[in-house]
Amino acid sequence: MAEAANGTVINADASQVYRDLRILSARPSLEEEQRVPHLLFGYRDGAQSCSAAEWAEDAKAAIAATQAAGRLPILVGGTGLYIRTLLDGIAPVPEIDPDVRAAVRRLSAAEAHAALAGEDPDAAGRLHPNDTARLQRALEVVRSTGKPIAAWRESRVGGIAADHAIELETIVTSVAELYARCDARVDQMIANGALAEVAALRDRQLDPALPVMRAIGVTPLIQYLAGTVALDAAVAAIKQATRNYAKRQRTWLRHQLPRGGAAEPEKPARKDG
Repeated sequence: MAEAANGTVINADASQVYRDLRILSARPSLEEEQRVPHLLFGYRDGAQSCSAAEWAEDAKAAIAATQAAGRLPILVGGTGLYIRTLLDGIAPVPEIDPDVRAAVRRLSAAEAHAALAGEDPDAAGRLHPNDTARLQRALEVVRSTGKPIAAWRESRVGGIAADHAIELETIVTSVAELYARCDARVDQMIANGALAEVAALRDRQLDPALPVMRAIGVTPLIQYLAGTVALDAAVAAIKQATRNYAKRQRTWLRHQLPRGGAAEPEKPARKDG
């Protein structure tokens, strides 16, 4: 599509922003990147966390540069939070108290969900019990500011949706086919050198709480390299996590389609603007 539409592909995937994870995040190959311009792929070092707000600012600049060059910006990726932040803007949440953040980030998904159920039950009801990052974010916001995250989101600022014509395109496939493709992709990652990539990341001894260290596949492969799990068990865990994530993407996309659009839930989307 990008070639036919004189487009520039702009990454909207939270793992593909990190240069450390070309293989494990399934970034476009060097050959694919040479066919049309690709922006915001592998442009961040794994030692630096890339928040949705930071990515949205980078995406705005990428979109502006693409349009100035007379090309069509094509946002590709599966991180709904990134896309919604770009389109709708950010909630003006104050800086989180470092002590609060540190305490919350030590909690598991189950612990964060249980705490959130008592302190922000609406958020706990909306979020998946295994969505560690969003659970922790909601909990640290309510603990640090005294207001639930939904209250802050009511006054979003900086979104671009009102200033751009947005077209949502999806790749429709059955659940069985999607899951088979997820499994095949994991096998291909292993064949292409994901183990060596994760070993290099492990050797950097980065903070385990960094997003790059929490990307799908990193922990199971580090466990395999440490000799604590078998390779087949690690691969099985990655496949399951990938299928789970694809399922969440399908659910998210179902609520992004315009009224009157296709009812079939989709695979990770493209947003053109």
